Amino acid sequence: MKAARAAGYVALTVAAVAAPFVLPQYQSQLALLWVMVVLALSWDIVGGQMGYNSFGNIVFFGIGVYTTAVVQRDLFFGVEEYAHVAGGVASQLAPLQYLGGLALGLVLGAVLAVIAAAVLGAGILRLRGHYFAICTLGLGIAMGEIAGGTDYIGAGSGLVTPLFPELLGERNRFFYFYFMLLAFTCFGVLAAVYRCRFGLALNAIRDNEDKAEAMGLRTTRYKTIAWCLSAVFLALAGGAYGNFIGFVDPVDTAFAGPTLGVWMILMAIMGGRGTLWGPVIGAMIFHVSREFLWTYLLGWDRMILGLLTVLIVIFLPLGILGWLRERTAGRAAAAAVKPSSSTSQPSLSKSQP
Repeated sequence: MKAARAAGYVALTVAAVAAPFVLPQYQSQLALLWVMVVLALSWDIVGGQMGYNSFGNIVFFGIGVYTTAVVQRDLFFGVEEYAHVAGGVASQLAPLQYLGGLALGLVLGAVLAVIAAAVLGAGILRLRGHYFAICTLGLGIAMGEIAGGTDYIGAGSGLVTPLFPELLGERNRFFYFYFMLLAFTCFGVLAAVYRCRFGLALNAIRDNEDKAEAMGLRTTRYKTIAWCLSAVFLALAGGAYGNFIGFVDPVDTAFAGPTLGVWMILMAIMGGRGTLWGPVIGAMIFHVSREFLWTYLLGWDRMILGLLTVLIVIFLPLGILGWLRERTAGRAAAAAVKPSSSTSQPSLSKSQP
């Protein structure tokens, strides 16, 4: 079993590395696929493993987007200067400058996202159920409005990120491998976390938070740490996503609650929330379906995708992976109780004296 699992991981890694070379015309779509995987996995930490339906995780994604873009701008340009050169040749940085600004922005974005998660979580995560969901929903909307009214980060006009240096190769391929490594790292970290005491604590909160508290578990602390862990990966994805898109809009790119914020929830539910592979499967199916429908059925794509999501939620409430596990467990149980054909039937005749 372990050998087969290791072989599967190796095959998946080889396929992921080869994908942008085998399908160069789809590099941007493949890069976005890994972004979706990170979003789904990050949301499932709180929404699946812990059972808290958060609609505000896009806040940490947006913090990463803006922090990285602002750091890149302010390291080498003034605010007024950049307003005149943005998007032109003058805004193109040397390769080392670009990489240094990007790396520093990603790190600072992750740090700020963790601080925001810790501060907000200390208060918001004391709420439960629909109160928590509504509060986080309002938080995402508020952050989008604040960003849209702040001139320092471009306000409603948005912010153009520095041009990608040609000496670094193809932009889409560069960000493809970044998002791929981030998705692999996120998956590996969560696989380790879910196997340790911390993962058990999150599941205990999901199953019965009152009993977990009665047993001495400091639930608010565990919930806050889980939100901070989610914030790290969301900020790291957001910081590079802004550069990948090339333009930061407060509502459509950074704090995109109606799109990315909702999609991360749908992908986790579609694949099977509360599992490790479920969000990955859901992200892949959702993204491929969205790209296919957008390409061939433009105008009907959102309606069909919404209908598909509704059908999965109604008929597969545990998600695709949950449904597969139920079927597998049912077949195993049926095979266990089925009498073996080789078992001899007891004789009904009595022996004569």
